[in-house]
Amino acid sequence: MTTMTAAPPAPAAPSPRPRMSRATRMGVMFAALVALLSLVRILSGAEDLTSAGAIAAALGLSVPIGMAALGGLWSERAGVVNIGLEGMMIMGTWCAGWAGYQWGPWAGVLAAIIGGASFGLLHALATVTFGVDQIISGVAINILGLGVTQYLSAIAFTGVPGGGPTQSPRVSPPGTVSIPFLSDVLEPVADSGIWFVSDLANIIIGLTTNVSTVTLLAISLVIATYFVLWRTSFGLRLRSCGENPWAAESLGVKVMRYKYIAVTMSGAFAGLGGAYLVVAYAQIYREGQTGGRGYIGLAAMIFGNWRPGGLAMGSGLFGYVDALQLRQGGTTVHALLLLASILLFGFATWSAWRRRKIAAIAGAVTGGMVLAWYLSTTEVPGEVATIAPYVTTLLVLSLASQRLRMPAADGQVYRKGQGK
Repeated sequence: MTTMTAAPPAPAAPSPRPRMSRATRMGVMFAALVALLSLVRILSGAEDLTSAGAIAAALGLSVPIGMAALGGLWSERAGVVNIGLEGMMIMGTWCAGWAGYQWGPWAGVLAAIIGGASFGLLHALATVTFGVDQIISGVAINILGLGVTQYLSAIAFTGVPGGGPTQSPRVSPPGTVSIPFLSDVLEPVADSGIWFVSDLANIIIGLTTNVSTVTLLAISLVIATYFVLWRTSFGLRLRSCGENPWAAESLGVKVMRYKYIAVTMSGAFAGLGGAYLVVAYAQIYREGQTGGRGYIGLAAMIFGNWRPGGLAMGSGLFGYVDALQLRQGGTTVHALLLLASILLFGFATWSAWRRRKIAAIAGAVTGGMVLAWYLSTTEVPGEVATIAPYVTTLLVLSLASQRLRMPAADGQVYRKGQGK
C-alpha cells in the first residue's frame, strides 16, 4: 500500500510593487525641476531663472500657447488635424482689438472666441463635409487669417484715434487676482537666496500675484477639458471619432456632428489665446502679434501626447523660455545652456540604462557640445536668444517622439457608411 504525500505548497506570488499616484509623480517631478533650476541659478549666477517676475511672465506667455494646444487637442481627438490654429489665433487677436477698444476687454474676449470659432467652422466644413486634405485646409486658414485681418484693419482702424492700418486703439486690461498677504510673507524667504527654498518661494509669488482673470479662465478650461473628454459620455464618443469613427458609427455615434463640434471648439480656444495677447498682455492689437504661437501650441500638444496635463507642461516650458529671452536676452538664455546640457546627460544615462545605444550616444554627444558652448562663452548672441523658444520646441519634440501615440484615425477622411 502506497502512501500519498502532500505536494509542497506553491510559493506565494510576489506582491506587486506599490505605484505612485499621478499626483505624487507630478509633485516629485516639480520638486526635481525646481531643485535643478536652483542649482543652475547658483552655478551660473543667473538670478532671473527663478525670479517672481520671470515666473509671472512665463505664466502669461504660456496662456496663448496653451489655448492653441487645447484647440489642437479637441480637433485631433476627434480625428481632424488642425494646423490652421495660427490663422484662427490671428483672427482672434483682431476681433479682440476691434471689440475690446469699443466695449471693453471681456467684449473683446467674447468676439475673439466667436472669430476663432468661425474659422474653426470653416475648417470643419472643408475637411469634414467636403473631404479637403486637412493639411491643405489648415494652410489655407492660416493664409486667410493673415489676409482677412489686414483687410479689416485697413477698414476698421484707419482714421480712428490711436489706430491705424496695422494696429487698433488701446484696449483696457481685464482685472487681476492675488492671494492676500502671501507675497508679503514669502518675500523675505525669496530674497534669502537659499537653495531650493528661495526659488520655490519666488515661484509661488509669481504664480499667485497679479494673475490676469483671463489666465484663470484659461487654466479652468484646461481642467474642464480633462473632465469633459475623459469623464463624460460625450467625451468618450468624441474621442472614439478620433480612434475608429466607423466603429463609433456602428454604435450610433453621429461622427460628423462630433467632428464639427470639436473643430469649432478648436477655433474658439485658439481665438481665446489670441484674445489674451491683446487684452491681457499688450492691451493693443498689432499685425503679426501671434508670432507663430499657434504652431508652437501644436508642438506643445504633441509633446503632451494629446493629453491636457501634458500640453499644459509643454506650454509652460515654451512660455518659460520665451519669457527668459524677452526679459534678459542672452544672459539668462546662456544659463539655459547649462540646464540643457544637464538634461541631455540625464537623457543619455537613462537611454543607456534602457539599452538604447544610439539615443544614449546622441544625447551624450549633444550634451557635451552644449556644455562646451556654455563654458567657452559668457553670453549668447541676441539673435540666438530670440530663436530659443523655437529651438526648444524642436529639441523637446525630438526627445519626446519615442513615447508619443496620436489618435489612431487622426487625419483620416471619414465618409458616413464607408467603413475601412
